[in-house]
Amino acid sequence: MQVEDLRIALFSGNYNYVRDGANQALNRLVGHLLGRGAKVRVYSPTIPDPPFAATGDVVSIPSLPIPGRGEYRIGTALSPEIRADMAAFDPNIVHISSPDWVAHRAVTWARERGIPVLASVHTRFETYPRYYGLAFLEPWFVKGLRRLYNRCDAIVAPSESMAAILREEGMNRDVGIWSRGVDRETFNPGRRDLAWRRSIGIEGAEPVIGFLGRLVMEKGLDMFADTMAQLGERGVDHRVLVIGEGPAHDWFAERVPDACFVGFQQGADLGRAVASMDMLFNPSITETFGNVTLECMACGVPVVAARATGSESLVEDGASGALVEPGDVAGFADALERYCRDPELRALHGAAGNERAEDYSWYDINETMARKYLALIENR
Repeated sequence: MQVEDLRIALFSGNYNYVRDGANQALNRLVGHLLGRGAKVRVYSPTIPDPPFAATGDVVSIPSLPIPGRGEYRIGTALSPEIRADMAAFDPNIVHISSPDWVAHRAVTWARERGIPVLASVHTRFETYPRYYGLAFLEPWFVKGLRRLYNRCDAIVAPSESMAAILREEGMNRDVGIWSRGVDRETFNPGRRDLAWRRSIGIEGAEPVIGFLGRLVMEKGLDMFADTMAQLGERGVDHRVLVIGEGPAHDWFAERVPDACFVGFQQGADLGRAVASMDMLFNPSITETFGNVTLECMACGVPVVAARATGSESLVEDGASGALVEPGDVAGFADALERYCRDPELRALHGAAGNERAEDYSWYDINETMARKYLALIENR
């Protein structure tokens, strides 16, 4: 069997109705597979006016907004119409990318027909309850994930640090890596633009600490705000540049009142904004890879991050950035203060990150997935 013989039914909880790193990675994968001659059919909730065009054929599954987070939707059923469409497509492998109700039903459908199933893990869903006062639910989330993933033939994670956690938690016996790439035309040190910085109100020579991502609490916004407050108490000159939008925007703006918010950016504008930081601060522990971390590294920007999945596999502590224990506000402030006060250290660690980013080619990474599909089908 060759790549062009693949017929992949891909189930996504969010293929293109909210722009984030996970769904953009899925769209890149589908584009790669279609370019190699494979057939792909995507099953996902949809909205009338998505923020970007979907790659490939998308079948809309019944869904409802998630309570309290209405921008996201959750699939409600594998309806008879969807099942008929799946049967007509006749996949030889099923790929689930979100551990929701529909994914459970898709796994059952595939197992009844002897079709192999691959699951890709994109975020640490089990950690989300702790950001909404529901940490006691975390063990139940882990139990539910284990049940789903052990019904799959294999699972893949975007980083070795995340794969290690999945193995330790007994999520599956076959845990592989589907990493992430970076577009070097968009993200490179040459995008840095001090004139643009001045145009958005960052006039002086103060070092700029960047935040990049959706403005949601699970990205560690509380840790970011508390750390900025501590830097202020220490008298460390700095400015904050926030790239992104989300439902926690007003909360974050109130907690970091002197920050410069530039909203959602994309393409060359995003590359310019990222390269115009002096350092990235990423306190999140929910990522399984950390696309934003890699993008900043590719721009020659050193990274201060929580010692957590994703970041541990990208950032070399003391060489291309600093890794700090999650929740350690003083430790985060120490690392950022060093960079704020030492421009030569920033340049040295930024250059090391840029060199490391050269290893992440989208073609090679997505070709790895194509080979994984083929191996699972042959094993069956």
